[in-house]
Amino acid sequence: MTTVMERRRTGWDVVLGILLLLAGLVVLANAVVATFLSVLLLGWFAIGAGLVTLVGAFVRRESGVSWSAALGGAVLIVLGVIVVRDPFAGAAGLTLLAGALFLAVGLTRLFAASQMPSARVVLVISGILSILLGLVVLFNLSIAVPSLLGLLLGIQIVIEGATILVAGRMRPSPVTTTP
Repeated sequence: MTTVMERRRTGWDVVLGILLLLAGLVVLANAVVATFLSVLLLGWFAIGAGLVTLVGAFVRRESGVSWSAALGGAVLIVLGVIVVRDPFAGAAGLTLLAGALFLAVGLTRLFAASQMPSARVVLVISGILSILLGLVVLFNLSIAVPSLLGLLLGIQIVIEGATILVAGRMRPSPVTTTP
């Protein structure tokens, strides 16, 4: 028996969509605070994941100590401690990464445009916009670092809320098919 998934909207989806829209607007209104809190949360998650990985590397008795896992866990712990001690440095690193990713995605889209004539116009326009966004972020780091991550988070929450409000969420269809 195969379960078919479909996108449906229920009353709870409307409530969740409205709550997400409101939360996204709050995050957008407080982008600097959202950046700071999200970087701190990421730092604590890195510490926790590093501890779990480090302990797990030594607990697996049947296969012996996994030194690569132990090293990875230790690196995650150090990275998490650095980010928690100085969230601004963590935000700077993540903002630099975001700018580089925007630039790389834009260049990739321009390259893809030469390979896909049917979507050439869309890929060229979105590629140029991504490159411009990446350059704006990379050349204005002092302005982008305090708020970019919070703005991106707020935009994502608003988009997610609007999507759920309008289209609902994926759910198993009440009708199942047999192969």
